[in-house]
Amino acid sequence: MKYIHITFLLFFIGCSSSLPDESLPLADHLKIGMDFLDQGKFVKAQDEFKFILSRGTGTDYGDDAQFFLAEAYFLNEQYMLSIQEYENLTRKMAFSPFFEKARFRICEAYRIESPNYYNDQSYTEKALERYREFLDDFPESEHSKTVSESMSVLRNKLAKKLYETGILYMKMDEFEPARMSFNQVLDLYYDTDIIESVHYEVIKSYLKQGNDKKARSHWINKGRDSIKQEKLVLELTEVFSQKEI
Repeated sequence: MKYIHITFLLFFIGCSSSLPDESLPLADHLKIGMDFLDQGKFVKAQDEFKFILSRGTGTDYGDDAQFFLAEAYFLNEQYMLSIQEYENLTRKMAFSPFFEKARFRICEAYRIESPNYYNDQSYTEKALERYREFLDDFPESEHSKTVSESMSVLRNKLAKKLYETGILYMKMDEFEPARMSFNQVLDLYYDTDIIESVHYEVIKSYLKQGNDKKARSHWINKGRDSIKQEKLVLELTEVFSQKEI
């Protein structure tokens, strides 16, 4: 029993020694936290920044600690926790020099959490919403190009999900539901990389239903200007040349 007490005491002392030293001024804690951050010791950095926030909220040190606590979570790939801390800054410290960077990081965190297209896309939609808000509020931001590129990737992902839903309906010969999915892509994600394939599938759905007239109408009025792949153009041109409509 005596050895158990000694072991527990040594364990407690070891843990205590890793906690922030309360005798140090906040400036030192900030420096220590930043050093840990630079060294990739993100959990230790988090402890230092949390200590500053518990003692110095409302001070310049608290402002810095709030942002770098969020950064420590972000760099440690704890993205949802980082969002909470960035949002604490944007809600409470609107005049912080880190305000714009925090807003950008929130967007990035949601983007990183966005899953493959076949999974639930709530985080994808959230990321797009936050990116749009960011561009509205910071149109001249140095991050604008990155934001636009990320939005394009996310929009393609949402378009892909709808497209694949349509393809699934096509395989089941459910042509009306298939076109509903395809038309959503055409209405909402008209600038994405998948548009040619969507127009092609709409035309194919009409042809499979035997509705040659609507197939040709879609080709002439919409598809012909959008479909650029030579293989698809030749295929559809040949199909319609063989039909008397």
